[in-house]
Amino acid sequence: MKWEEAKPKHHGKEVKPVLVIHGGAGIMRNDTPIEEQEKYRTALRGALKAGHAVLSAGGEAIDAVAAAVSFMEDCPLFNCGHGAVFTREGKNELETSIMLSKPPASTTVPIPPTRRGISITLIRRAKNPIQLARALYLSPQATPHTMMSGTTAEELGTTCGGPELMDPSYFWTEKRWKEHRRGLGLPEEPVPAHLAGKGADAGDMMINPKGTVGAVALDARGCIAAATSTGGMTNKIPGRVGDTPVMGAGFWAEEFEVSGWLKRKLHKVFKGTTKTGLGISCTGDGDYFIRRSAAAAIAHRMKFLGQPLSKASKIVIEQLRQDGGMGGLIAVDLAGNAAFPMNSPGMYRGIITEDGIPKVAIFDFEDLA
Repeated sequence: MKWEEAKPKHHGKEVKPVLVIHGGAGIMRNDTPIEEQEKYRTALRGALKAGHAVLSAGGEAIDAVAAAVSFMEDCPLFNCGHGAVFTREGKNELETSIMLSKPPASTTVPIPPTRRGISITLIRRAKNPIQLARALYLSPQATPHTMMSGTTAEELGTTCGGPELMDPSYFWTEKRWKEHRRGLGLPEEPVPAHLAGKGADAGDMMINPKGTVGAVALDARGCIAAATSTGGMTNKIPGRVGDTPVMGAGFWAEEFEVSGWLKRKLHKVFKGTTKTGLGISCTGDGDYFIRRSAAAAIAHRMKFLGQPLSKASKIVIEQLRQDGGMGGLIAVDLAGNAAFPMNSPGMYRGIITEDGIPKVAIFDFEDLA
C-alpha cells in the first residue's frame, strides 16, 4: 500500500525507512562450514531485499514486514512455514502475529487505532502464516478479535484475500523430521516414502531449534510494524502456545507521547516531535518471554522511565537470562534506531536502510556487515 500525505520529520528531516529482521536465536555452532553459514547469510539478505523493495517504492511498513517474513517462511532454513519444526506427534503447528504503531494509511476498510494487531496460533494449512495475519488485521469486518486459532482462522483468511491453504504435508521437510525423531530418541529412518527428499538441502546450524523469524520496519510515514512467524519448539506438546501469538510477550508496536511537559519540550526541540514509538519481534524460549511480558516491558521502560530503546531492550534480555531463558529480539524506534540484544551464542539477524545495502550477522561476537 502507498499513501499521499505530508511526511513526518525527526531532527527537522524526513523519516528514513529502515527494516530489521531475525531468523531465530539459539545455540549456533561457530565451527559450521563457511558454505553452510553462507546459506543463512544469503537467505537473510534476500529477506531484507524483499522488504526493502516495498519501502523504497513508497510502500507501508505492514507490507514490508509481511514481504520479509514471507521470504523466510518460504525458505526451509528457518523454523517457520516450510521449515517449521514438529510437535511430539509429528505434526506442524505454526504461529504468527502482526502489530502496528498506528493504522496503515491506505486501506479499503478503515482500521480503528485501537485495533493494534492480531495473532493466530495452531496453524496447519496456511502457506504463509504472516499473510494470514496481515489479511485478518486488514479485515476488521471479518473478525474484531486480537487472537484466533486453527481452522476457523485459516478459512476466515481465505475470504479476506489471505494465503493459499495447503495440504499439511507441504510443511514437511526431511531435516526437521530427522530432528524430531532424534529428539524423541527414535531412529531417523524410515522417512515416509511419499515425503522423502523434501527440504533435504536445508542447512544445519542450530541445536534443537526453538527460533522464530521476525521483521520490524519503520516507513516514511512514521509507522512501525512488527511481524513474527514460527513453528514453535521442537517436539512441543501438541496445542502448546508460545510467545509469538501473545501480544506484549513476543511482539509489540506502539506510538506514544513523551511524558512530562519538560521532556516533551526537549524532545520537540531536539527531535522535532513530542512522540516516540517502537516495534519489537522476539525469538527464543517463548515461555520466559511470556512470563516477563518481555516486549511490552521494553515499551513501558521507554514510556514511563524514559529509557532509550537500546538500554530498555538490553535490561529485559538480561532479566530473561537471569530467569533461565535464552533468546534475543530485534527492535526499531520512531527515530530509526535499531537494537539487536541477545543472551544466546547467536541470532540470525540483519538490517537494511535507505541505501539498500543489506547487512547481516549470525554469531553474538559479529557486527552486522
